[in-house]
Amino acid sequence: MNFRSLLICILLMCTSIKSLAQNNTPDEKFQIFYYGWYANPEVDGKYEHWNHDILPHWSNPKWNNLGNHKGGDDIGANFYPALGNYSSNDPEIIRKHMKMIKESGVGVVVLSWLGKDSFVDKSITKYLDIADQFGLKVAFHIEPFYKNIVELREQLSYLINTYSHHHAFYKKDGKPLYYVYDSYKIPPSEWSKLLSKNGENTVRNTELDGLYIGLWVEKEHSDFFAASGFDGFYTYFASEGFVFGSTTLNWSYLSRFAKDHHLIFIPCVGPGYSDTRIRPWNEANFKSRENGKYYERMFHAAAKVNPDFIGITSFNEWHEGTQIEPAISKKSGDFKYEDYGKDSWFYIKETRRLIHQFSGNK
Repeated sequence: MNFRSLLICILLMCTSIKSLAQNNTPDEKFQIFYYGWYANPEVDGKYEHWNHDILPHWSNPKWNNLGNHKGGDDIGANFYPALGNYSSNDPEIIRKHMKMIKESGVGVVVLSWLGKDSFVDKSITKYLDIADQFGLKVAFHIEPFYKNIVELREQLSYLINTYSHHHAFYKKDGKPLYYVYDSYKIPPSEWSKLLSKNGENTVRNTELDGLYIGLWVEKEHSDFFAASGFDGFYTYFASEGFVFGSTTLNWSYLSRFAKDHHLIFIPCVGPGYSDTRIRPWNEANFKSRENGKYYERMFHAAAKVNPDFIGITSFNEWHEGTQIEPAISKKSGDFKYEDYGKDSWFYIKETRRLIHQFSGNK
């Protein structure tokens, strides 16, 4: 081999290494909802969430008082995790999860948070430390645990003062980004007190300032977002057609609304929906995974509106069957859990493929 040929080979090798390194870099435009609420007897002294209640129907008494799952082989989910009934407080589990999320190409873990001293709160430092080791960031999904915006402001102050100094605490252009679940249950006039520049309890131009992203569910929520002071909105639900916000045909309307009002629109995609182990009356909202085709269609619908971010529902919301975390084939008595086919890592790999496809089309 002459010098010229050797030089070409070296350049090609360097290009391949650089490309591989870039492909292994998590992308912060993709943000995945994560739940740290699982407990088991070995680590926590008891089961939490694996033994989920079977939920009553809102109006049909036929579905009342159905008991709960027991944990072990009998969990409140239609799929069974490859890691078993793990504890969300176990650092080895957190490490495995963060490695999987990095492998998927996602850059931001959106951790469900129920306030100071909640179950997940005691492990947030572990999540931040371990996420940092994998080059990931952690944002927060604020659950509706607070009674009013005054209490929420106090909780946000705790969150910022306790954790925001950490390198893995996600910030966009220097501001934390918060997803606020069920935001529509508080009137926009109350939100305006917190989120408008001149509101009586405003967070603007204070240490609590951030990008506040509310949940868009129904079409009439346009009035809510025009008046509340939110910085943007997300759709969360992985069930196509379940509500206005989760119907992909409506995303072009939501995208235009966001642009017209200078807001952030975050469409959320998911691999499917299956929750009849905890809501046996909810078969109408079941969405088959179709061996990845459902996920692909949602991803393409999100990519079509060219958003700044795409939310993924979810990494491990096992109760609603939206998880991409590896699942295995398993039976419990007469019940057979759903699975992903031959490859338990299928949706980790598929997420990576779809992210690369979307990023390549940007």
